[in-house]
Amino acid sequence: MLGHSTARPGRSFSLLSFMSQQSSFSTREPLHDHEQKQAALSYLNEAWAEARHDGVDGDCLAQASLFAALAELVSTYGEDAVATFVEGLSTRVRHGEFSIALARQ
Repeated sequence: MLGHSTARPGRSFSLLSFMSQQSSFSTREPLHDHEQKQAALSYLNEAWAEARHDGVDGDCLAQASLFAALAELVSTYGEDAVATFVEGLSTRVRHGEFSIALARQ
């Protein structure tokens, strides 16, 4: 369920409330798009590492992450725009854009 899940005993996480909260960046100058993407990736990497540490399977994390990401994109841009975007992903995957070994070079 997107709205509420338990990440650890005694600590709950709500994706919907997280997405609606203002970040601490609002007190500073707005970050450029590239900086926002780097910050977002850093937060996701931390959450991913914590979930793996707590025993959540990587494949389950990947599928849940894709679902959450696509749901957010659909709510922002609409189904048709996201469907068009997703159609181009197969080519990007085949060209190694998401391969870790290539991304680190």
